[in-house]
Amino acid sequence: MVAQTWKRRAIGYLFVLLAAIVLTAIGYQTGMRVYEGRPRTLLDSIQFAVEMFTTTGFGGDAPWESPEMQAFITVADLVGMALLVGALPVFVAPVVENALSTTTPQKLETSLTDHVVICSDTTRADELIGELEASNVPYVIVEPDRERAGLLYEAGERVIRANPESVDGLEAARLPSARALFADQSDQVDASIVLAAKQLTDDVPVISVIESPETERYHRLAGADTVLSPRSLLGESLAAKVSAAARTRMTEVIEIGESLQLAEISIRRGSRIAGMSLANSGIGERSGANVIGLWVRGEFIAAPPPDTELVEGSILLASGHADQLDQLADMTQTSVRGFAAGRTIIVGCGQVGQTVSAELDDAGLPYTVIDLEDTDDVDVVGDATEPETLTAAGVEGAETVVLALPDDTMTEFVTLVVRDLAPDTQILARVEAQANISKTYRAGADYVLSLARVTGRMSASQLVGSHDVVSLEQQVETIRTQVPELGGVTIKEADIRSRTGCTVIAIKRDGDVISDIGPDTTIQREDVLIVVGTDEAINAFERQF
Repeated sequence: MVAQTWKRRAIGYLFVLLAAIVLTAIGYQTGMRVYEGRPRTLLDSIQFAVEMFTTTGFGGDAPWESPEMQAFITVADLVGMALLVGALPVFVAPVVENALSTTTPQKLETSLTDHVVICSDTTRADELIGELEASNVPYVIVEPDRERAGLLYEAGERVIRANPESVDGLEAARLPSARALFADQSDQVDASIVLAAKQLTDDVPVISVIESPETERYHRLAGADTVLSPRSLLGESLAAKVSAAARTRMTEVIEIGESLQLAEISIRRGSRIAGMSLANSGIGERSGANVIGLWVRGEFIAAPPPDTELVEGSILLASGHADQLDQLADMTQTSVRGFAAGRTIIVGCGQVGQTVSAELDDAGLPYTVIDLEDTDDVDVVGDATEPETLTAAGVEGAETVVLALPDDTMTEFVTLVVRDLAPDTQILARVEAQANISKTYRAGADYVLSLARVTGRMSASQLVGSHDVVSLEQQVETIRTQVPELGGVTIKEADIRSRTGCTVIAIKRDGDVISDIGPDTTIQREDVLIVVGTDEAINAFERQF
């Protein structure tokens, strides 16, 4: 692509140069005959134009007596200088830049096999790469942009500069010997990549990420083996926070065994335990549930100490029996406000917003949609960054506001405005980049999901089958895995929490789930450990054990 752009620029420059030489030669021939009385042949005039534009000398006919020819020579000098300067970025700069820049390989030189071909470098691909590295799965990035490929190569990434839409580019990435191909650029480009991949080989699974669910059919027709729609999943997860809060006051309930469950429970603004320390809240005594971790403004605290403050809007990660979790959920809810009709506001009517709306429709929950565009699905038309728009939608009385905006900067600003107008309203937000989660929490959001993280985990679950990921949407991972090397070791001796940041919440043994885990519990060689932790903690656990 870069080479084609340079070729077009070079051809355009040469065409302009040729036209300038011809026009200058004709003008010079005419001027010498009419104004100077010294006729010149066309060949003499072309020689003059070439000598002038190349600055090799053109003074053989000087001086010129007529003002018309003096003006012509002055203009021709300026044109020649402009053409000379214009040649620098077209011809000289690329040569110098190529000489000074790192040369990115254009094909894999090693005999790499069973790798993942990633097309190409995106924020969502970064999350997938983190998952692959944690599982020791090799990969190669196929990046067509020379500058981005060079930066990746200098950073130590395995990357080649090639066009992922071409058979030659995928062959350079050794696709026939790869484990899978991952495409996540745009719906049209990804379809082109799928076609090229299937033209090269039918034996390698192809995973394609789509923005619009309506395009899934075409990706299937192109030959994609797996089509992922992370925006729909993200919207469903945000909607689950609303519908679950209205019904059971907890979200993401996961069955660990017949009686043990894992759930995320939000500490609502105005809750009786908000502002208390974990020790003074009485959670263990009154509910019997076990608090495994706590999300506070986007930061996860594993096994929070007794003096940890339960901040409004933070999220408890707890395990226990169903009735214990119900009791804990009751403790975290506000005693003043309840869920009422029209109390959910959805800001943004894109793919994520539409998914949230559909899920709330299915749950029978009312909502109000805000968007800049006036469509049939929009209730309030306006800019959500303006307080007047949010006020018109009734934000002051809203129980929950779901921010489904495509721009992270706008999401952060709208969060600030909503929090200022409605201090007690729960704010659920989506962001594109994982790096912007902490800023959105700081702006006042209660729960934030990253599209990049959801995409990376969805893709990794398809590519890496080394463990059982129980929850895909949660901000923490729950895995079931065997660790034979810990056979005969107690939980205290294994020291898993301090070594990795993970917590063993249960042990599956002989078909039974043991949830009463203490420091003296002995791990047997055949046990299946049920482990909870953040992505980073789970990665550390897998590297350690």
